[in-house]
Amino acid sequence: MSPTRLLPYQKLISSPTAHVQLEYSLSSILPKPGTHSDWTRFVLLSDTHSRMCDVPDGDVLLHTGDLTQHGTLRELKATMDWLRTLPHKIKIVIAGNHDLVVHREFYEANWEDLYAHRDGAGPESAEEMRNLLKGPAARAAGIVYLENEEHRFRTREGGREWRVYGSPWSPEFDNWAFGYDPDQGRDLVAQFPQTDILLTHGPPHNLLDLTNTKIRAGCSALAARVAELQPRLHVFGHIHEARGAYLHQWPPTGAGDEPRIPWVQHGIQLGVQVDDGEEKWMDSAKEEEELTDGLEIDFGGSEDSDSKREMVDKDLERGTAPGQTTLFVNAANMPSGPNARRIPGGRGKMGGMGFQPIIVDLSS
Repeated sequence: MSPTRLLPYQKLISSPTAHVQLEYSLSSILPKPGTHSDWTRFVLLSDTHSRMCDVPDGDVLLHTGDLTQHGTLRELKATMDWLRTLPHKIKIVIAGNHDLVVHREFYEANWEDLYAHRDGAGPESAEEMRNLLKGPAARAAGIVYLENEEHRFRTREGGREWRVYGSPWSPEFDNWAFGYDPDQGRDLVAQFPQTDILLTHGPPHNLLDLTNTKIRAGCSALAARVAELQPRLHVFGHIHEARGAYLHQWPPTGAGDEPRIPWVQHGIQLGVQVDDGEEKWMDSAKEEEELTDGLEIDFGGSEDSDSKREMVDKDLERGTAPGQTTLFVNAANMPSGPNARRIPGGRGKMGGMGFQPIIVDLSS
């Protein structure tokens, strides 16, 4: 079993090739680290659930699903109307499990039983749904909807071509859209091509996927596939309470062991306070044992080390480490879990402090 690394609460992650702003004031957003030609700014959204929030400007907007709350055409229209108003010239979108009307096979088989269905009304139009996602108004606003598809783009003439692949699927639970049997996950993710940016609605297993009930809800097959693909950026959502980011360095080619995805969770979700070089359990010893059942915890460094645990390896920060890096981001905007409870009032709002759109700058 790999050790699970516990992340401290942080607002900023920085390396020679990636810069991440997780929390910020809209009036004092940091500029790109380099010249406009050297860096591309991505603004990440997920799990907006029919609500709107302030969204910083950038080169590219990425939304990884749950555009709606109840999965209706009316909700989808409201969200797409909002996205069209945003200034980003390129907006790449996938659906999520809440977006019932988008998953036509599921919707047409279940529409009469869905709680969002109004008695006396027929099924909502597939043509209207497709028009909202891929019609002339969407295209004019720079919106690209992906459903197990690849898209390539440049943010400026002569600039780098970025490859992005998007899939709305996640392991099934209850009666929701775009769900797959975990045993069939390997066949699904095997279709994912080599890409710079991977968008999935659900997370990989044991990486920013811990629920409020301490279930690690991510997909093991996805975790294995991401380790093979090693994209520059993997964005997902679905598990609101696990929102955050982690920059991982893969071993260099030929290093020996087959690369595996890191196991990473927030310390606060496991009842661990990670501050000033100390790890303190915030609950009783009994609760500690329950919370860490099945987890080997990596507190970073040696057992007697009092150095502060970092989210980025020291060699990576200095720019001396070989090998590819992947930035993993759970971009969920709907508040939930311990991070939401630390907000004044104990809840917060969609896209508000602690759950803002995440700003990612990647070097070209």
